[in-house]
Formats: sequence, C-alpha cells, structure tokens
Amino acid sequence: MSTVEHSTPAPADVQAAGPIPLVSVVIPCLNEEENIEQCVRDASAALHAGGFDGEVLVVDNDSDDRSVEVAQAAGARVIIERRRGYGSAYLAGFAAARGEYIVMADADLTYDFGEISRFVDELQAGAQLVMGDRMDNIKPGAMPWLHRYVGNPVLTGILNLFFRTGVGDAHCGMRALRRDVLPALDLRTTGMEFASEMVIRASKQELLISEVPIEYHPRGGESKLSSFRDGWRHLRFLLVHSPTHLFVIPGLVMIGLGALVSATVLLNIDVLGRRWDLHTLIGGSLLTIVGSEVLTMGLCAHAYGTYFMGEKDAWFDWARARFRLEHGLALGGAVMLAGVLVGGVVIVHWIERGFGALAEERLAILAATLVIVGLQVFFSSFLLSILGLRRRATDLPLDDERPLRA
Repeated sequence: MSTVEHSTPAPADVQAAGPIPLVSVVIPCLNEEENIEQCVRDASAALHAGGFDGEVLVVDNDSDDRSVEVAQAAGARVIIERRRGYGSAYLAGFAAARGEYIVMADADLTYDFGEISRFVDELQAGAQLVMGDRMDNIKPGAMPWLHRYVGNPVLTGILNLFFRTGVGDAHCGMRALRRDVLPALDLRTTGMEFASEMVIRASKQELLISEVPIEYHPRGGESKLSSFRDGWRHLRFLLVHSPTHLFVIPGLVMIGLGALVSATVLLNIDVLGRRWDLHTLIGGSLLTIVGSEVLTMGLCAHAYGTYFMGEKDAWFDWARARFRLEHGLALGGAVMLAGVLVGGVVIVHWIERGFGALAEERLAILAATLVIVGLQVFFSSFLLSILGLRRRATDLPLDDERPLRA
C-alpha cells in the first residue's frame, strides 16, 4: 500500500513506524512522469530478486506533472519535499528512509536498478559508502562529450587532489550507504553539490568507501542539469571546503615569491641580466602583504571548520596542539619590531642629513612591509584564539591556568 507524506518524520518516528527493512531505495523526482513508474517497478523487482526486505521511497521535489500519482500507483512510498534542489530531496528522503541500507538512484532511467544487489553486497561486506563508477561503461549518447571528457574527470581529479578520496567517478548518482553513518556525514547542502559533499565528508570521517562498476544509459525525458552552473557549484564547494588549497597554499606561495622578489632588489642581485629596482620592490612588498593576509584567512577558515563544523585536518590539528596565542603574538611582535628598527634607521639617516632630502625608499618600503605583516600576524592570532573558544569541553586543557591555543 503506497503512501504520500507531506512532512519529513523524525528519525525516532521512522523507527517506530514498524519493522525496519534491510534496504530503502531512495529516488529523487522532479517532473519525471514518463520515467518514474518504470524506476519504481525496476527497484521493487530488484529488491525481490535479491531477496531483500525493502521499500521504494520516491521524494517528489515539487513536481508540476503527475509524478506523484504515477509513483504512488506503482507502489512507492512518496515524500513531498517542496524545497527544490537535489540535496534537499535526498535530505528529506534520508530522514524518511527506514532501511538499514540506503540505495540512491536517479529517476531518469540512466541507472540499472538491477545493480542494487551488488551495492548491498558491498555494504554487507563492510563498506560504509558504495559508489557507482560509470566511466568505463557509458552507453552511446548517455553522457555529453563535455561531461565525459572534461567536467567529470576534472572535478573528480580536483576532489581527489584536495581530499584524497581515491574514487573514480565522484559524481555518479547511483550509490549506497549505511543509514547509521548519516550522523557522521552531517550532510547539509541542498543543490547538486550534495554529491560532492557526501564523498568529501565520507573521506574526512575516514569511512570505508568501495566502488562498483556500473553501466550508464541515455536518460528518458528532459535533463535538469545545467552544465556550467552545476559544474561551478561543485567546484565552488570543493574550494570552500578545502581552505588549504584555497587560502594556505596560495598564501604561502605569494609570501615566498614576494620575499624572493624583495630580496633580489634589496641585495642588488642581477636577474635576467638586469638589476631590478623600486617598482619591483613595491610588487614584492604587495605580494608579501597580500600573501600573509590570505594565509591568516586560511588558518581562520581551518579554525572555523574544526571548532564549528567538526572538520578534521591532520596538519592543523598538529599545529593547534603545539602553538598557543602567545606564540602568534611573539611572532607578530618580532616582525613589527624589525619593521620599527628598519624605520628607525631611515629616521637616523634623515637626521644625519639635517632633515633634508632623503632617498631611502627601499628601506622605507621594507619597514612598512614588516610592520603591516607583523600587525596582521598579531591580531590574527587573537582571532584564532577567539575561534578556539568554541571548542568542546573535552578539547579544553585540564589545567585552567594554561592559555588558550590559537
């Protein structure tokens, strides 16, 4: 008997609704009247063929066609999620799913529901997240050239570079997971980037991820995917959730390059057969200042992710366990003092010349750069310490006299 639910039940209510099935097949649906009946019937047949006690759950994402009626008539339990978005639909579906295992698949006939048993077998063997891998089994006309050879490989490559997930097809829409890992995943995004978030969070939580090669078929009906908009949303999500690559590495590169450029000018080193002067020094100074600001933003982003979002990053955890607020204040103060001393040399030269003309532009730029960078380090250390106040009680030092770490 199929049902339509207009509100998402709480997990406790879901468990109390009756015996817990082994598998919940969750299918997001937006105007898929032409395809949803076959999807539901194929999913039900796959559960029966595999001997799995299961349910087919269709999450209708505010369709304006007959998708709800068709899915219900085919035997699915239907959830209505008015808030549009791929992630919104799945978040509602996960909250309503009752199965121990959750299998995800789109409602566009691109995936073979007969593969469900292979995903369940992987979960039963110990995997916590099972990803489909379409890339070697794409049927003619199933995936546009741009997606197959540019979009998906590039985004999957960036995701693996940033988060070391090791998956071959990070955006495959057919996947499965254990329902008990959902609290650890803490999924939040509402759009297409939901697919990336699941893989990233699973990797950060060190879940056991396995892959299943599957076929990818031409879709039925009209595609809702916007190549550039959704591709940008995925890339934006990857960058935002990797402060190391977005802030820390570019900041360190700019600082190193700026210091190198400044040093060649201050030490009168010939580069490319010529000696570089004041304008080059200004460029090196700007690179150093901007780089230090970008680096401190990256550290603050890491602190926010760690203390407020439960993120884990090995090197940041190592650093915060060893460095305290006072270390940052001492470093910032030392850099500022160096700048003040260099500025003092400029003033002494000015006095020696009777407060007349002064041509110490190089030292003046160096002094200003050191003072600015020192101020950034000094006050950013306080900001890091303030963010650290949000730590859980179990993370706080036992000794109340011990200063908060930055």
